[in-house]
Amino acid sequence: MRLISQGLNQLSQWANALLVRTKLLPENPVAQFELNPELPTFYVARLNARSDIAALDHVCKKLALPRPTQTQSIGEKSIPRFIGLQNPTPLFSKKAKPSNALDIGKDIFEALQLTPDCQAQIIPITILWGRNPGKEKPGIGTLFSHSLTPSWLRKCFVLLFSGRDNLVRFSQPIELNQLINDKADVDELPHKLVRVARVHFRRQKLAATGPKLPSREQLFNSLLASPSIKKAIEEEAKSKGLTHDEARLNAQNLLEEIAANYSDAMVKVGERLLTWLWNKLYNGIEIKYAERVHNLVDKGHEIIYVPCHRSHMDYLLLTYVIYHQGLVPPHIAAGVNLNFFPAGGIFRRCGAFFIRRSFAGNKLYSAVFKEYLSQLFIKGYSVKFYTEGGRSRTGRLLPPKTGMLAMTIQSMLRGIDRPISIVPVYIGYEHVMEINTYLKELAGSNKKNESVFAVFKAMKNLKNYGRGYLNFGEPINVNQYLNEHQQGWHNAIHPTNVQKPTWLNARVAGLADNIMTNINSAAALNAVNLLATILLSNSQFALSKRKLLSQLEFYLNLHRDAKYNTQVTLPEGNAEQLLQHALQLNKFDVLQDELGDIVTIKEQERTLFNYYRNNIIHVFAVPSIIAQQLVNCRTVTIQECEQQLALLYPFFAKEWFLTPLRAGYIAEILNAFANSGLIEFDGNSVKVASQSNAVAQLEMLGKVIHLTLERYAITVSLIDSNQGITRTTLESENDVLAKRLGTLHGIKSPEFFDKKVLVSFISSLKTQGYITVSEQQCIEATQQLAELKSHLRALLPASIWQSINDTL
Repeated sequence: MRLISQGLNQLSQWANALLVRTKLLPENPVAQFELNPELPTFYVARLNARSDIAALDHVCKKLALPRPTQTQSIGEKSIPRFIGLQNPTPLFSKKAKPSNALDIGKDIFEALQLTPDCQAQIIPITILWGRNPGKEKPGIGTLFSHSLTPSWLRKCFVLLFSGRDNLVRFSQPIELNQLINDKADVDELPHKLVRVARVHFRRQKLAATGPKLPSREQLFNSLLASPSIKKAIEEEAKSKGLTHDEARLNAQNLLEEIAANYSDAMVKVGERLLTWLWNKLYNGIEIKYAERVHNLVDKGHEIIYVPCHRSHMDYLLLTYVIYHQGLVPPHIAAGVNLNFFPAGGIFRRCGAFFIRRSFAGNKLYSAVFKEYLSQLFIKGYSVKFYTEGGRSRTGRLLPPKTGMLAMTIQSMLRGIDRPISIVPVYIGYEHVMEINTYLKELAGSNKKNESVFAVFKAMKNLKNYGRGYLNFGEPINVNQYLNEHQQGWHNAIHPTNVQKPTWLNARVAGLADNIMTNINSAAALNAVNLLATILLSNSQFALSKRKLLSQLEFYLNLHRDAKYNTQVTLPEGNAEQLLQHALQLNKFDVLQDELGDIVTIKEQERTLFNYYRNNIIHVFAVPSIIAQQLVNCRTVTIQECEQQLALLYPFFAKEWFLTPLRAGYIAEILNAFANSGLIEFDGNSVKVASQSNAVAQLEMLGKVIHLTLERYAITVSLIDSNQGITRTTLESENDVLAKRLGTLHGIKSPEFFDKKVLVSFISSLKTQGYITVSEQQCIEATQQLAELKSHLRALLPASIWQSINDTL
């Protein structure tokens, strides 16, 4: 019998070598989970199948971890290393034999009690063959699917058809000491171990494959039978004079327009296509903080991804990254403008559901969409949507639109039995493929509708776009957020609740701001946006290569020593390496003369480069203000820096969704300046160092924030010199003056002329008490406005103020 078992194990090893290609997650579990190969090691998995053991054994051999096919000695006991919670189903039976998991667990805990100085690690291992979630009504496809507990025959088919799509995920080792301390009775410990492992694997499988799929007809029938949609159908029939069947057909047509039609096969095809596409487009995709998502999965959270929106590539990139993290692609809220042939059908099968930009009082559409969204959450699907509503044309985060967030919280009030967490996602590129289109739209061109011809044209123009960056921001637990900001919110929970609580709008607005703040807190610096920030601060958009490298190294050191937020990521490599990488993207010209190389932005790229600078300008806001103070005064006290920022930072925070100014940040910036040799400390004061390049480097940094301050100066001056000016007149005159300054001083940054930015600043002035606005929308300055104007005057060049005053 032993020889037969050894022979079958050897056969499994050969089959694994021939048929199986394994994706390991995380890529380095030994380092991430601090696994110690010297400790007694056990592996617990869902299924006790030879093919699973062979796949794990192959991985452990590569990682130099103890092999699961061998036994582990603890004291005098020799115990199998592999613990399978469930045996495969026999070919001619529906009931599998009980596994020996409890017996192995009992042996482990007894051995550990006999050797109290011994430590052991039990590592949960999720092993999946393919990502097919299965169907609520199984069909012939389940023969090739691992969604059910397979017999040895079905496992052969699974190995044959899904062996190249094997996933082995390591998880954090189970804390055995905690289990032993919690449960003194050794007989209870194996049961607790098995229970903990079962819950873990159930969550891991749901996260990797999603829930079982209903048929489209079954889904629609269940939705149409819901109380909220039935009520909306009755109101539709009554208000439009339709029969019940006609109104019901309208509701069904809306579901056809909205609902995704997820297909695992389409996702696999898409994954292969996107792998080719990324290799064609990008030099690599940098991914940071993915462990945050996995931690939420381990805790059983419902996950909602809310990324910033820079490009249509966002849809593909984030879904691709999530899939390669071993997680099921989320259902994506996509604009109905993307539902064109053939892309719409492909997106729909990859999990996209379509939403109109406005519900426009359409009660039936509103009811159908909300019920569909609620069902996604109730069934356990992860969801992705863009709270900005559309792609940013300027590179800055757009003010959030809160419709999807409001519907999310209303879905929670239906009584979802899992915590919901929102994961903000920062996405950045070294080249945004639509950026030329954005510039035309900002110049007044009409936005073109998406079409299949635009897709083919984009594919025809594929080229190297550098690197892409994706950082998962700090998650927001929605349940916890409501507990902290809305006492008694649980009282509004009702399974058929369709009423909007009075507190909803305020809570949703606060939540939206938190999301945008967490996105910007996880910004990614890269070669292009750093060089854009430097070169756009020079009037001719050019620097000698030596000075450019010096300034770039200064910025890298600044953000190593004094990050706006600890989550902000820096690119790999030194200044020379980053510059060489950026030059390969064909965005810069290198001019040569007798004194050396000069690097300049290509003329056709200069306006476009504002987009990349705007991706990260918020991380330079505070250092730039301090640098400008030092340039103007040469010597300042730390208290003066704090006073200046206390005045301006609230405006920055509103405009760029910044976190509150943290204690110690100003001191960190000054220390970073000192480390770079640009300033010297003199008691409580700091002064610009005497070295020749100190003023020049600080001046370049100070200019980063100039355009923002100039916009503020225009608005403040117009209000101060025109007491009682109406909001409409202010916006009109502000636009005229901004364009004049743009002409006089060569300003081409799109957001300098953006009325939305102006509206936000006026709102901040009112909130901070610098102005009052009457019912007739007339604006009056308070005494505080004069102080703000004085500070702006001290920070900006006299030439700017002369241009402003000449027009007042």
